[in-house]
Amino acid sequence: MPIKTLAVGMFFLIFAGQAAAQGEWQAPRTEHGVPDLQGFWTSASITTLERDPALGEKLVVSEDEARQLESANLLNQVTELDSAPSDPDRPPPTDGDTDAGYNAFWIDPGTRLARVMGEYRTSFIVDPADGRIPYTEAAGLAFMGYRQQSGYDGPEQRPLGERCMVGFGSTGGPPMLPVLYNNSYQIVQNEDYVMILVEMNHDARIIRLDGEPLDDSFNPWLGDSVGRWEGDTLVVETTNFHPQQSFRFAIKHSLYLPPTASVIERFTRVGEDELLYEFTVEDDVAYSRPWSAQVPFRSGDRIFEYACHEGNYALPGILAGARQQEVDGN
Repeated sequence: MPIKTLAVGMFFLIFAGQAAAQGEWQAPRTEHGVPDLQGFWTSASITTLERDPALGEKLVVSEDEARQLESANLLNQVTELDSAPSDPDRPPPTDGDTDAGYNAFWIDPGTRLARVMGEYRTSFIVDPADGRIPYTEAAGLAFMGYRQQSGYDGPEQRPLGERCMVGFGSTGGPPMLPVLYNNSYQIVQNEDYVMILVEMNHDARIIRLDGEPLDDSFNPWLGDSVGRWEGDTLVVETTNFHPQQSFRFAIKHSLYLPPTASVIERFTRVGEDELLYEFTVEDDVAYSRPWSAQVPFRSGDRIFEYACHEGNYALPGILAGARQQEVDGN
């Protein structure tokens, strides 16, 4: 057995033991005798993928420390300010007040730190101990260079989320991570497949159970996922990522995931209203070592239509302006 695979297995065995020690709760079963993961789930939380370097290796904080971090969170502060009653005697807005696209009504990033097995977490990443993605030097420089780009030669180079190809950042995954809003998922399963409907953009992950990976020449959006049951845990391995999904950016996380990467996810129903989502990412070129994370999913509300471009005239307006400049000879 490869050392990396053994290390990943040992890591999850340790945390599985901690979860088992919390109680003898048994997950409900489907008619096929496997754990029932079905339902609506949300991952909304102010916990981020990577840990603030100022916190060092402090993964777990006390309840008092959690409340302090929540009070200091910028999104929480902005939401509180934006939710305050409006002054009916306020003057009309100035031109400088028109650059905000959303107010607090439209976002749902979560307000609390994530709790995993009763612990408040400062990052989703649990390994390495510093809570940071262990990029190789070359991958880190490439990622930084991509982030610093500011121009686009055509509409095809606009971000995928803006073009409604997939959701923003890594919300569709894998790995599936919370963003500024629309952090809900619906899981449906039968004997041969598990389907995960992602709220943002209505992306649907179709996971084949006990199947074979697709040919390496085929790189679908969200990668190619094959799952299997290991006891009460659904284990999903995803490879063959679409090259246009390598650079993933959102307000709450940024991630470089090359097409050659492998993501192993673990879904475990740990309570009536809680699903533990764990994943490990590997790629010898992009990362100096595998890295792992844990994200708690809680029972959520129904998912309604995600109308990605309803009323969105931004790109047609930009293109029309450019065509007019060409006509004018500018």
